[in-house]
Amino acid sequence: MLPPVAEWRLSSLPRYLDRNQADRLIGTCTKDGPQGLRDRAIVLLLLRLGLRAGDIVKMRPTDIDWQDGTLLVRGKGRRDVRLPLPQDAGDAVLDYIEHARPKVAIERIFLCLKAPFRPLRSGPIVSGIVRAALRRAGIENPPSHGANLLRHTAATMMLRAGATLDEIGTVLRHKSPDTTAHYAKVDVAALQRIAQPWPKESETC
Repeated sequence: MLPPVAEWRLSSLPRYLDRNQADRLIGTCTKDGPQGLRDRAIVLLLLRLGLRAGDIVKMRPTDIDWQDGTLLVRGKGRRDVRLPLPQDAGDAVLDYIEHARPKVAIERIFLCLKAPFRPLRSGPIVSGIVRAALRRAGIENPPSHGANLLRHTAATMMLRAGATLDEIGTVLRHKSPDTTAHYAKVDVAALQRIAQPWPKESETC
């Protein structure tokens, strides 16, 4: 019987979309109709801030400070943090609230499309919105299909734009620096600069 192969935590590469795929994904969420406006806002929040599906479900209208352009994110373990709200994501959320969100007294931003109106119930529903957008964008065989794919994509984009691992860890609200360091694997150019040459075989036994 063969011994089991060890699988080390965070040993695999992060799963993410490249920039072209991310742009195509956003483009599939049109500004026409309630579904398009809602899904566009959700996809942009996931891509720009690396939010979790649960963050989308729990988001309240009072979490957004429109004057300061910030969003209060209620994370795991009461790890709440106020993040800057990117312009395009903020515009998309405002479009949804003003033109598509049902006028009902529910303390959640994102609601189901049909009456009786209610908040999105769980993270898997948000991941379903991402899966539908991936299909519309014609992105075949993505590395994964849920909201976590866009969280990894956001982290990878921040790294390649020059953000430090500390900055990425703050936005993604990682408890451990080791989790953030996982994304350093995708910066191939930086890894090549620090990689050591493979040792040559010794001529003697």
